[in-house]
Amino acid sequence: MQSGSSKRSALIFILVTLIINSMGIGLMIPVMPSLLTELTTLPVSDAARWGGWLSVVYALMQFGFGPTLGNLSDRFGRRPVLLVSMFAMAVDYLIMALSWHLAVLFIGRTLSGVAGATFSAASAYIADVSSKEDRAKNFGLVGAGFGVGFVFGPIIGGFLGEYGTRAPFYAAAALSFINFLFGYFMLPETLKQENRRAFDWKRANPLGALKQIAAYPAVRTLLLAVFLFDIAHYVYPAVWSYYTEEVFSWGPGDIGLSLATVGVGFAFVQGYLIRVLEPRLGPGRTLLIALCANLLAFIGLSFATAGWAAYAMIGFAALGAMATPAFTGLMSNRIPDNAQGELQGLISSAAGLSMVVSPFVMTQTFSLFSGPDAQIVFPGAPFAVAALLILASMLIALPFMRLQEKPPAGDGMRETESPAE
Repeated sequence: MQSGSSKRSALIFILVTLIINSMGIGLMIPVMPSLLTELTTLPVSDAARWGGWLSVVYALMQFGFGPTLGNLSDRFGRRPVLLVSMFAMAVDYLIMALSWHLAVLFIGRTLSGVAGATFSAASAYIADVSSKEDRAKNFGLVGAGFGVGFVFGPIIGGFLGEYGTRAPFYAAAALSFINFLFGYFMLPETLKQENRRAFDWKRANPLGALKQIAAYPAVRTLLLAVFLFDIAHYVYPAVWSYYTEEVFSWGPGDIGLSLATVGVGFAFVQGYLIRVLEPRLGPGRTLLIALCANLLAFIGLSFATAGWAAYAMIGFAALGAMATPAFTGLMSNRIPDNAQGELQGLISSAAGLSMVVSPFVMTQTFSLFSGPDAQIVFPGAPFAVAALLILASMLIALPFMRLQEKPPAGDGMRETESPAE
């Protein structure tokens, strides 16, 4: 059993790793519309369609390879999977920085999708060093790291974007390589030898992993709710840049500042607030508050006509960020220790599938209801769709929102309580 100080050190290591990785992602978001219009010579409303397809390719790779990498981490440990992912991301950003054709961007996104194990392996890493009672609040560190990275990443990306659309990608490549070096020298292994299990191709794919998880009916139900939530939540990376440019006439600097504000909110909520609320309320009630906050944010953004209104909704969006660690905590506590990587890989796969659906649906909806050719002008339509999805997720997860969680008995290979308990 790890001591308290070693657990804290491990959590600090993974938090810093996530911050650096998120900075790399945030750097490129403000300039992506400009880069796509540069490569395609299309207006931003049409370039958004290609942005959606880029996200779909990334998501398909993550959907297909998420369980594979999760199962590999259950066999060989979290550290090697994280290190390979970090190095591959550095190569990916360099490819995109050098892109001279739209096809090269697609190659880069394919590579990053295959290697996109950082967050799922990080979640399994956190599960390794957390007690069942602390998992939900510690899973908030994933979002906190993502949020802190988004405080600095978009600001720097927006600033560098003023000097050229390629500069942020070079910076992201450098940060990812620094991330790799940091992990190589500083990141300890957390998966104990006794909790490792043999790698099996039959369960190292989305369908095989889902078949294994089917032994836990509550987890299966929660995965459906998470899937709908993710489709809704990915409306932000799918259309935020295009939506704010179209509705508020924001440039890269304005977009970067708004994303940095989101990052501050996410870091505060997932790094601090959930650690205060979740132990008092439990993961179920925390999830209810988070889903309600998301619903309010999406409804508000649907009808926003001024930039200040968008900033006002960022507060609700940040509070809604508690949903992901609450969902993850509810599921992780029902899975044995030697299958945490498999669970996180399946969650990653579900996120990947939702990222196939969400960018396509949201960008096409945005394009349909905006621009000079739109028959009905309603650029906030993607957020209205997201609000409906959040409502559906809330109804599915409702039986778990009053549930007081109990750890699985024995080896965790059977469901120990029903949602109605």
